[in-house]
Amino acid sequence: MKMKALALLVIAAPLAACGYTPRDRAISGGLIGAGAGAIVGGAAAGTAGGALAGAAIGGVGGAIIGHATAPRHHCYARDRYGYRVRVRCY
Repeated sequence: MKMKALALLVIAAPLAACGYTPRDRAISGGLIGAGAGAIVGGAAAGTAGGALAGAAIGGVGGAIIGHATAPRHHCYARDRYGYRVRVRCY
């Protein structure tokens, strides 16, 4: 069990707070939440069903939190008439 937890930590750690768009943050948050939920659910219930339930709950929670905490970047420029317009950020 400890080896699985360590392997999951090594895989999930680089994904922490990964991405700037809400979609990227939701995906990485969901993956991290699912992994953590699987570890906690499996340890608490001692069964595969507990791990699956923990993964589902953690994945949904992580995705919601990841999406909600994504930075919102708004980029603006001026058009040829001097009006401020919103443009795609790069």
